[in-house]
Amino acid sequence: MIVFPNAKINLGLSVLRKRTDGYHDIETVSYPVPLHDVLEFLPAEEFTLSVYGLKIPGKAEDNLVVRAWRLLRDHHQIPPVEVKLLKAIPPGSGLGGGSSDAVFFLKAMNEFFGLSLDEQTLARYALLLGSDCPFFVRNTPAVARGRGEVLKKIIPVLTGKFIIIVYPGIFVNTSEAYLSAFPLQPGTSPEKAVELPVTQWRDQLHNDFESSVFEKHPLLKKIKDTLYDEGAAYASLTGSGSAVYAIFDKPINLKHKFPDFLVWSKILK
Repeated sequence: MIVFPNAKINLGLSVLRKRTDGYHDIETVSYPVPLHDVLEFLPAEEFTLSVYGLKIPGKAEDNLVVRAWRLLRDHHQIPPVEVKLLKAIPPGSGLGGGSSDAVFFLKAMNEFFGLSLDEQTLARYALLLGSDCPFFVRNTPAVARGRGEVLKKIIPVLTGKFIIIVYPGIFVNTSEAYLSAFPLQPGTSPEKAVELPVTQWRDQLHNDFESSVFEKHPLLKKIKDTLYDEGAAYASLTGSGSAVYAIFDKPINLKHKFPDFLVWSKILK
């Protein structure tokens, strides 16, 4: 069975407060984009995960796909599978690739083994894997609150827009980024900001991670400024970084501006 986990971007990200459980309450608009990994699995004598393409830092046993399989094995006594993962979504980029891989794996295993898990159960399992994992259960544009698991579906606001994502190869650790994040002065919420025309987002839609992440990695600020210089209607860090995306009204080729970086672009449907 083969599935194609997709990335997401954050349209704004407000860090509201630190919680007593150590997490942070946030508000953001999570938006799926068609940059895909490839995940394949089939029955096997023992569980294995082979990763191709972009390298994933850390220990193999910490991979969210491995954790997703263990969760289903422990709860539903499923047999082992052989998993092959082709990584195209850069790890540590704020594009949610690891979370997407894990949730697409949960959903595929649910179908493959006929577990009959409903959406609510899948979302509960997804939250055990990571705060932004529940988004990928429905995988539609949504306002995300709480840790990221309280989701409110919204209409697509970027249909027909051209998006460019630039990834310079910098890995930003999400946990470390949150240590430096602090709530900014309250302004327009991401939910309200995305209701405005995209041309107004620059002054209304903000990512609270940008200040600290740009200070540590000035190159990311330079990428964002370059995208605006080239006519972007809106540009932002996604999540805690380190990918920077830009939204244009029509296609534009900017690969020559970032010859040493991963550059992906697409018209959104």
